[in-house]
Amino acid sequence: MNFKENMPLWSPSPARQQASQMMDFMAFLRETGQAEVGDWPSLYAFSVHSPQTFWSGLWAYCGVVDTRGVGVPPALVTENWPQMPGTRWFPDASINYAENLLKRRDDGVAIVFADESGARVKLSFAELYSAVAKLAHALNKMGVQPGDRVAGFMPNIPETVIGFLATNALGAVWSSCSPDFGVKGVVDRFGQIEPKVLLCANAYRYNGKTHSCIGKVKEVVSHLRSLEQVIIVPHIAEEDQSDWESAWLNWADCMNNEATEVEFTHLPFDHPLYILYSSGTTGVPKCIVHGQGGSLLQHLKELRLHTDLRKDQTLFYFTTCGWMMWNWLVSGLAVGATIVLYDGSPFYPDGNVLWDLAEEYRFDVFGTSAKWIAACEKAAVKPKQTHDLSSLKVILSTGSPLLPESFDYVYAQVKSDVQLSSISGGTDIVSCFALGNPLLPVYKGELQSPGLGMKVEIRHDDGHVIHDQTGELTCAMPFPSMPVGFWNDPDGSRYHAAYFETHEGIWSHGDYARMTARGGIVIEGRSDATLNPGGVRIGTAEIYRQVDQLDEVLESLCVGQDWEGDVRVVLFVKLRPNTTLDDQLVQKIKQHIRDNTTPRHVPQVVIAVPDLPRTVSGKITELAVRDVIHGRPVKNTSALANAEALDYFKNLPELEG
Repeated sequence: MNFKENMPLWSPSPARQQASQMMDFMAFLRETGQAEVGDWPSLYAFSVHSPQTFWSGLWAYCGVVDTRGVGVPPALVTENWPQMPGTRWFPDASINYAENLLKRRDDGVAIVFADESGARVKLSFAELYSAVAKLAHALNKMGVQPGDRVAGFMPNIPETVIGFLATNALGAVWSSCSPDFGVKGVVDRFGQIEPKVLLCANAYRYNGKTHSCIGKVKEVVSHLRSLEQVIIVPHIAEEDQSDWESAWLNWADCMNNEATEVEFTHLPFDHPLYILYSSGTTGVPKCIVHGQGGSLLQHLKELRLHTDLRKDQTLFYFTTCGWMMWNWLVSGLAVGATIVLYDGSPFYPDGNVLWDLAEEYRFDVFGTSAKWIAACEKAAVKPKQTHDLSSLKVILSTGSPLLPESFDYVYAQVKSDVQLSSISGGTDIVSCFALGNPLLPVYKGELQSPGLGMKVEIRHDDGHVIHDQTGELTCAMPFPSMPVGFWNDPDGSRYHAAYFETHEGIWSHGDYARMTARGGIVIEGRSDATLNPGGVRIGTAEIYRQVDQLDEVLESLCVGQDWEGDVRVVLFVKLRPNTTLDDQLVQKIKQHIRDNTTPRHVPQVVIAVPDLPRTVSGKITELAVRDVIHGRPVKNTSALANAEALDYFKNLPELEG
């Protein structure tokens, strides 16, 4: 690392540090006699050395509502501590997640919705509460009870949030897929959890086109024998309704009742809140069950302390309802913040559409994917010159490692005075292991810090903890947002195998990472996609960082191919239009990688393909390509948004011996 890379790109001013909720929380802990903490190192140490006191203090500070009142944590914090899995958090609590998101009921703006057509909708907290009351009443009349599943096959619109909160208000369990999922992908997910009610939109818009959902809904319904009712939201009013099934209910009819109050069902802290799904590229997706209390408490910690989100501020995350960042975004309502929902392509009509929204609605926090930031850079989008982003305080990035060059791009072309926080966790924990920190500087390529209460450690294959070296990202202590379990896994064996098989009693996350001497974290990629040429482990992110700097290349994908008793690195590139992968460009790619990494990172083979396969949440899937080039079947192509792209990787002469 050179000197420049060792210098911070941004540092919070002393005034900004002192005004942060992180500092306010420390003052709260001191004033209540819970801990003598005054800076980040002492606070983090307290959170992992005295976790019961920390999480109980966070409950009180954030004003969590349960049957005891507001901000009164139960006396019993854990059972079976520190079993992992096995620890139960706040076993005496009786809580409702939706009640915590709907405790604000005034005329402040709760939800802003925008889409490609220019449509704009606003809902106040009072209007949101009223809508949830009406839908919860309708669902109750349909027989929805605690523990029943309600599924949403929905775009990112206000009705989806209302459906989710109404479901949880009754103690039922929510699960959602975005409407760009194929029928098999939806059935692979919802078919496992057997929903009682299905909430669907009639159509959605993407990239300038309207896509009807009714044909897919009919197919999905035909495979879900558990369904007792289907509710259709006429999201695109001009779409024909003549092909709706007569038994389906119209959203408007469900909302046509006199209910004005929500009767919240209070249930245990670990009662299921929602079911999320693994990507499913190696088989039928795992159904990951998350508890209501753990999700709420973890999200409050991340939103208020790590992101410094406040009441009346505006939170945006570009996401679909099939990605866990949607669940994270919705929890912003528990802070009393305005959440912004956008449905459509982030590049329609051009690369400025999300920056336009940021200016229009004065975003305080702007969240997106690392790939989108890199795409903005490739497209030469320069919002610093074209938009008023003076309100913007924090930019969040996740989905894949944020390249160091993307850090440079944000500070040069977006905004110089902004906290750029690359965050990392995932569906498995519906939250983060490492994320932003309002007390710390931002360094190129690094996540600022581990999350409070998350005992993050980097481990060697043999299990010992390593420092400033690359290894497996692990968590050595229980935390509230661990999954309640997997659906249809009565003995917990699949759950245990997913996270605890590598190191008994320690969560292994599947990320290849390094913790720096100053406490930041560098994510090198998924450990199951790690390359191993000559027995030397290489993270694919190191190669992507270099290739993405080349103007000729739009995207790349790197895998290891078994070759002559070893592994060789194969790089696939998607090139700009009218660009040819000739010998000169191949040499340029290899030389650039060699000059900026090591000779072992240099791919032995570089191949141009028209497209790269990606999951429905937009992540490029290395594992599926690795299976194809080795002649192995891809177990679940329905998990891919463009499964046809796998055909480009079959029978390539460049890979033959």
